[in-house]
Amino acid sequence: MTQLVRLLTAIALFAIPASPRLAAAQTPTGIPPAISTPDKVESRLGTLEFKDGAPSTATSAKIYDNLDFTHAFEAFVNTFQGVNMGAIRKGFLSIGVKDNEILVFSKLMDAKSLFLTANADTVYFVGFIDLSKGPMVFETPPDALGTLDDFWWRWVTDFGVPGPDRGQGGKYLLLPPGYDGQLPEGGYFVARACTTRVVILGRMFMVNNDPAPTVELIKKATRIYPYEAGGVGTSIAEFLSGKSKLAPLTPPPPNVFHEGSGKAFSTIPPGDDSFYEMLDDVVQQEPATALDPELMGPLAAIGIVKGKPFAPDARMKRILTEAAAVANATSRSLFLNPREADWYYYPGSAWLNPLFISGSEFETPIPMITREGVKPFPPTGYRTLNARTSFFYGITGITPAMSMRRPVSARSISSPPRMRTSSSSTAPRPTR
Repeated sequence: MTQLVRLLTAIALFAIPASPRLAAAQTPTGIPPAISTPDKVESRLGTLEFKDGAPSTATSAKIYDNLDFTHAFEAFVNTFQGVNMGAIRKGFLSIGVKDNEILVFSKLMDAKSLFLTANADTVYFVGFIDLSKGPMVFETPPDALGTLDDFWWRWVTDFGVPGPDRGQGGKYLLLPPGYDGQLPEGGYFVARACTTRVVILGRMFMVNNDPAPTVELIKKATRIYPYEAGGVGTSIAEFLSGKSKLAPLTPPPPNVFHEGSGKAFSTIPPGDDSFYEMLDDVVQQEPATALDPELMGPLAAIGIVKGKPFAPDARMKRILTEAAAVANATSRSLFLNPREADWYYYPGSAWLNPLFISGSEFETPIPMITREGVKPFPPTGYRTLNARTSFFYGITGITPAMSMRRPVSARSISSPPRMRTSSSSTAPRPTR
């Protein structure tokens, strides 16, 4: 009997009507609007329709077109630097300049060759070093001013005056991605790249307004050749320790030089949907892990994946065409008419440099130079995406030595900070 009473009591308790407040919370009218989706949503894509929260077929089609457009747009503005580099190598190959060969402008640059930020008052020597088969040695001439960047326009090392040889010339040992083989004890400036190709950006001043002596020095002192583990840089003592092998000492082969002055070719990256084809070429050429996974994500979303064919269908081609047009217009606006006030040298100035606030990594402003020494800024923790897009849309070459804030003098104490810059990061130019 006692058990029956308990059972009836429990049933009665569950049968008690819920309070009005509790009942209201369990009805549709009590669902917070922020977590619900109305039947119709007005947006920049038009009217989006939902039934019980589920998108209609037409709405899903709009959404996925927009999603693919967004990924294609992001691929353009956030990885343009790879296509920028790819266009340069394509231009070099078009005139017969292969990897590990040097293009020299012995009579300076002219309007026949199309470059983004070259000038016509210094002697350029440029090229690509191929690390796909192993480490390479790059011997540099004295009095050079240059940098080595990887294929995604990331700094590897400087050479010449801003580099560790400090303008005396030297041997640079460039290591490919993942290299864990034997290294020399000394004799080289060692740098590691994240890509299989590294670009050489070198320039030298003329002698008494004559480029000929400079060109002669470039051709005499510049060499590119494979590194021989166990050769120069490895001592007999190191060999006897059992840690290293020995190799015969062989003189480097003569380097191949090409004339650049007067040659008609283009190194300008495309701004239409052919951009994505060149982007795919870069992805196929370089290691899958050469770029950040977050940056590679939009590429994979539109079908650009290492080791897979890039074959967009008619629908995707239409989206890529539109995305390239909008992204190109966006990048050009960022470069030629930026809205960021802190890119400019001072209010109302036409001269600007996004490296003021972004630095060469597009994350931390360049340091202050004071009488007490260099004072770096702390990391910001975020990437200045607009600065990176603007920079690589219209500029080639990146290095921490590219720009420097001038020390503040007593008479300019009230002026905003200025900086010395290379010619490739000053005023906007009427080209991409």
